Amino acid sequence: MKAYQLTEFGGPAAIKPVSLPSPEPGVGQVAIRVRAVALNYRDLMLAQGVYNPKLKLPITPVSDGAGEVIANGPGANRFQAGDRVVANFMPGWVEGRLDEAKARTALGAESAGMLAEEVVVAESGLLPIPGSLSFEQAATLPCAGVTAWNAVVECGRVRPGDVVLVQGTGGVSLFALQFAHAAGATVIATSSSDDKLARAKALGATHGVNYKTTPEWDRAVRDLTGGRGVDLVVEVGGAGTLARSVKAVRMSGVIVLIGVLAGMGEVNPLPILMKGVGVQGIFVGSRAMFEAMNQAITANRIEPVIDRVFPFDEAPAAYAHLASQKHFGKIVIQV
Repeated sequence: MKAYQLTEFGGPAAIKPVSLPSPEPGVGQVAIRVRAVALNYRDLMLAQGVYNPKLKLPITPVSDGAGEVIANGPGANRFQAGDRVVANFMPGWVEGRLDEAKARTALGAESAGMLAEEVVVAESGLLPIPGSLSFEQAATLPCAGVTAWNAVVECGRVRPGDVVLVQGTGGVSLFALQFAHAAGATVIATSSSDDKLARAKALGATHGVNYKTTPEWDRAVRDLTGGRGVDLVVEVGGAGTLARSVKAVRMSGVIVLIGVLAGMGEVNPLPILMKGVGVQGIFVGSRAMFEAMNQAITANRIEPVIDRVFPFDEAPAAYAHLASQKHFGKIVIQV
C-alpha cells in the first residue's frame, strides 16, 4: 500500500512517499481503508522537528483521518466491514480525565498516524461518522473539532447570552465560533484580514476585529462588550496574545489555552490573579466528548469549514499550504 513517512526533520519536504505492507489488525484493533486525512499545526511542527525533537523516526504522520472498516481483529466487534468511521486523536482516551497513559496513544507522533491508504486503530478509539458529513468533513473533527468542543462546551460551559472571543480563522477557532454560535453566544473574532473576518461573520460571528489595523484589539473587544469583557477567550497565540486576552476577559472569566502558536515566553500572573481569571490548558479531548460533539453537529447542521482538498500524491504541497498560513479553515488530503 502507499503511505507517507517522516524519515528526518525538515518541514514539508521531509514527508516522503513509501510503499508498506498492509497492516493486519491485532487483538481489539480494526483495519481501515483511509479515505481522507486533515492537517493540524501539530503535524507541521512535528515535520519541522519542533513538536518533539526526540521523536523516533521513521513514522507515519497525521493524527486526523476517516475511512471505511476493512476487517476486525480478534475481540473487536463494535464495527462491521464497510462502516464509515473516524479515529479519535488519542484512541486510548475513551472518557474521564487525561493521564499519561492515554496521552501516549496519540496518533501521528506517539504511535503511527493516518497518512496511509490503510491503517489499524484500536476499536475503542473509533466513532461512526455522522450521516450528514463526507469523509473529508469527518477527517477535520478529531483534533480541531474536539479541541474546540472541549474549550467551548466542556471547559467554557458557554450558555446563551455569553460572549466568546476566538482568535484567528484556523480550524480550532472556526469550530469554536460555530459551537459558541450554536449555543446562543455572541462571538467576537479577530484576524489580520478583513476578508476573513467577513467570512467569519457569515459563519455566525457578530463582531470582527482586525488586529493589524487595531493593534490594541483588547480595547476594541472591551468596547464591544460595554467595558465588561468577554466570558471566554479561545486563546491560540500564547505569549503573543495572552496579555491582551487577560485584558479582554471579564472578571472571573475563562481563558482556554490551545496550541500557543506564538510560544508562551514569560507571562505575568498578577493580572490573572487580580481579575480571578481561570486559565485552562486544553489538549484535544476524549471519545465521550467526540460523541457529544457529533450529536451537536447533527442537531445544529454544522458543516466543518474546509479551505482546500489536496490529492494524496500532493501531500507535501498540503503541508506547504498549511505553513503559508493563508488558509481559512481546514486543509484536507484525499487518500
